[in-house]
Amino acid sequence: MSGLVLKLSPKERVLINGAVIENGDRRSRLAIMTPDANILRLRDAIHPEDAKTPVRRVCYAIQLVLTGDSEPDAVHLSLLRQIEELSQVFTDNDSRTVLGDASQAIIEMQHYRAMKLLKGLYPREDRLMAVRLG
Repeated sequence: MSGLVLKLSPKERVLINGAVIENGDRRSRLAIMTPDANILRLRDAIHPEDAKTPVRRVCYAIQLVLTGDSEPDAVHLSLLRQIEELSQVFTDNDSRTVLGDASQAIIEMQHYRAMKLLKGLYPREDRLMAVRLG
C-alpha cells in the first residue's frame, strides 16, 4: 500500500497518533506513509452516546483502535465477530460485499478503511431500524 491520502477541507481537524492537527485556510492533501499510524478525521468521530445501533457500535469499537484507546490485537477477533453478526442481518449482496471488504480491512489492520466501509451501511441500518421500530 502506498499510504493513506487524506484530503482536508479548510480548518478541518484530524487526529494522528493522539495529536490533533488542524488544516490551514486552504484545502490540502496529506499522504500518511506510516502503515500503522492511528488516524481519525474528527468529523468522522462517533460520540459514545451515538453508538446505539449495531453498525455504529462496531464503528465506535474501530474508532477506539484509531484513537489508540484499544490495542488492535486485543480487539481483532471481537471486531471480526461483530462484523459476522452484522452479516446475519444485512443479507443483500451489496451489504455482504461491504461487510466482506470491512472484514478484510480488519484482517489487514486497515482500520480507517474498515470504518469508512461500514459507515456506508448507516442508511440501510437506519431504514431497518425504522421498520423495526415503526
